[in-house]
Amino acid sequence: MDTIIWVEKYRPKTLDEVVGQDEVIQRLKGYVHKKNIPHLLFAGPPGTGKTATSIALARDLFGDVWQDNFIEMNASDERGIDVVRHKIKEFARTAPISAPFKIIFLDEADALTADAQAALRRTMEMYSKTCRFILSCNYISRIIEPIQSRCAVFKFRPVPTEAMRKRLLEICEEERIDIDDEAIEALIYISGGDFRKAINALQGASALGEKVTADLIYQITATARPEELKKLIETALKGDFLSARDYLDRLMIEYGMSGEDIVSQMYREIISSGFDESLKVVLVEKLGEIDFRLTEGAHERIQLNSFLAFLTLVGKKRAKQG
Repeated sequence: MDTIIWVEKYRPKTLDEVVGQDEVIQRLKGYVHKKNIPHLLFAGPPGTGKTATSIALARDLFGDVWQDNFIEMNASDERGIDVVRHKIKEFARTAPISAPFKIIFLDEADALTADAQAALRRTMEMYSKTCRFILSCNYISRIIEPIQSRCAVFKFRPVPTEAMRKRLLEICEEERIDIDDEAIEALIYISGGDFRKAINALQGASALGEKVTADLIYQITATARPEELKKLIETALKGDFLSARDYLDRLMIEYGMSGEDIVSQMYREIISSGFDESLKVVLVEKLGEIDFRLTEGAHERIQLNSFLAFLTLVGKKRAKQG
């Protein structure tokens, strides 16, 4: 096995290779056809292809000279007003090389301070003849309105299941990985639409054994099987608090899961369960409270046991009501 990181190895080279964002790609191809783009704002969850699409767009627009006319910056590393006034402005004011304009790709732009975004707004206007901006963010609400109004907004969605399955199977075939259908489904489950996470998990699992199995996927990603979380919730709802607590302890030790991991998976299982809507509302409301407490630094074991106790009381109350 080579030492290449697969996320980089299988990064799309052209817009046609981008997976699971068909509507976005079709609109961007129209810009490529006209050899011109406005300022762009890519918004969506991580691992859905925002960075890959930006690079692929530059390749399609500029061809062999794309690297001379494209710069990638991460706003979470340099988020103050000085980086806008100096580094970004210096690149923006230089003339493009064998191209009509340059592209500045600003990743994680929602990490920029309010002052930096205000300075960026003016820079986008002043140098629009020689430079285009592509801003990428996870939370579009953190981008100030004046910048949003200056950009064509593209919203990326989690990579659809079928598109992810097809691409994962292609990678497995190219890398000659022995993998079964259950392991593919496990990759899709743990990724939650994040294609980068799925590829990293696949590479990690392929390095540990001759055959990639679902158990291996769950272990290396510190994720419990969906049916195990379902069993945990059902055990507590049946009124057996001590058994549910023991089961929770085993899950956290066996998979090395944190409190936040457990809460996140519990949420997914409650929403996808066959519980009636009124029960789902009660459980999600309480789980949201537990999640808030964890983010504020509360003890994770106590909070998770508190949720199991709540499930037990709810289960006993429903049993008495018939």
